[in-house]
Amino acid sequence: MGKTSGKRDTGVNESRNTEATEANEKQDGRAAGHRPPYGIRAALDAHTTMTLAYADEDGPQACAVLYAPTETPDGDPVLLFVTSATTRHGRALLGGAPVAFTAQRDGQEWTALTGLQGRGTCRLLEGEERETAWRAYAARYPYVDRNERLRQAMERTGVWELRPGWLRLVDNGQGFGHKTEWTRHPIV
Repeated sequence: MGKTSGKRDTGVNESRNTEATEANEKQDGRAAGHRPPYGIRAALDAHTTMTLAYADEDGPQACAVLYAPTETPDGDPVLLFVTSATTRHGRALLGGAPVAFTAQRDGQEWTALTGLQGRGTCRLLEGEERETAWRAYAARYPYVDRNERLRQAMERTGVWELRPGWLRLVDNGQGFGHKTEWTRHPIV
């Protein structure tokens, strides 16, 4: 089981809305301690682009990819993205090495800055897993299906899942440096 923590530099307790949401999740029979806190899940849903950092034989590198958030039946977060296994990052990810990532909107004022940091592992999906993931990805980005040329190109591209083992939400709107963390055990 993962755990949630309200760690933040300011030492402020979780907001009432987050506590109420987590209490409701417990009453609904969902394991709030296993799933990331509501604020983290909401931020994953609110953002669309992540910067994925990895290392290969040529050293560290990063790339930006559009992602679609989903979760496992147990409530663990999963981020789906599309890229070719022949790109530098695709080749690096095939080895299953750990990755780090961030997701945030551009142009935010520092007083309301919201973003995510995370670590996890990626894997290329195949067969029925790929088809299921593709449907979730295409539902998030419906313009892909509306453009025949883009749809055909994307259908030939690999669909990947990133399974975070650790997530941190930074939300300056809750106070400068406000952080909420979640860890899936064992940590990646």
